[in-house]
Amino acid sequence: MTKIKSSEITPEHIYLSRRKFMVGVGALAASMAALAACSPQQSSAPPAATSTPAKPAAGQTPPTAAAQAAAPAAVSQPAEPTTIVAPTTDELGDPFNTFEAITNYNNYYEFTTTKEEVAMLAKDFTTNPWQVQVGGLVNNPKTFDIDDLRKFEQEERIYRLRCVEAWSMVIPWQGFPLAKLLKEVDPKPEAKFVRFETVYRPEEMPGQRSPWYNWPYIEGLRLDEAMNDLAILATGLYGKELLPQSGAPVRLVVPWKYGFKSIKSIVKIDLVETAPMSLWMAAAPNEYGFYANVNPEVDHPRWSQATERRIGEFGRRKTLPFNGYAEQVAYLYDGMDLRANF
Repeated sequence: MTKIKSSEITPEHIYLSRRKFMVGVGALAASMAALAACSPQQSSAPPAATSTPAKPAAGQTPPTAAAQAAAPAAVSQPAEPTTIVAPTTDELGDPFNTFEAITNYNNYYEFTTTKEEVAMLAKDFTTNPWQVQVGGLVNNPKTFDIDDLRKFEQEERIYRLRCVEAWSMVIPWQGFPLAKLLKEVDPKPEAKFVRFETVYRPEEMPGQRSPWYNWPYIEGLRLDEAMNDLAILATGLYGKELLPQSGAPVRLVVPWKYGFKSIKSIVKIDLVETAPMSLWMAAAPNEYGFYANVNPEVDHPRWSQATERRIGEFGRRKTLPFNGYAEQVAYLYDGMDLRANF
């Protein structure tokens, strides 16, 4: 089975018209095949007749003008409608989780630690108006409102989500590469890391009233990780705008890392020189490191990471290094001890 790169995209308007995602291809030959499959079919009808009459054969009498006018005109046949069959699986052949499952089983401690209650508690969360400040070590700091973010060309990315708690999903996200936003603000040479911050709104987010965590939620990436094409800012899933329980109106998605790295409801992004201290690093530094790359060979102190439970399935499956995205991201960690840098 040929692996297909999840970083290949389909424009939003095509997705919305057919209500399914197209998975891109990883090799040039496969790419050309996919483009051919998605292009309009060519009509098999013969070309229309030209307006110039054919020259009569020797000895024949040319037809009169009246006869030419009476002759039926050649009409080109319309092309048959194109039928697009879109995949319903990721590049490994795993089906998408349902919209209902994705939006009703959520880790979002700002609301509650009970996954099945997040959707109820978040349903009235205000997501508009919304602004994201992007600054720090940049030459062109900017503040984007949610409409500004939606002006970036929206792409569809089918990604696996692997939670540090050893459950997983396959989610069709809608968004755009984080790199496009960072290029807009022009990072300075001394910028080495990207720091993300979630909104702090305890009046709407009851979990933020808990004293056990240092709110607001903070996360970070190395700049080269953030510039990798797989890292996106998501504004929707299944072709719909994000719901509050999924991190509306904008969240980070880094598919080769455990899910807690993909910070939700972002209001601030800063380019910085040193690695930021994340909420989970501050809460339990012996359990959660800065990198949080999916690594089945490094157990969590309280459970194994060798297998995972896909939501909606019985039994367990093996966890893949870098969540199956090693071909796209393993080079970022060449020479690093991934046990020490967990």
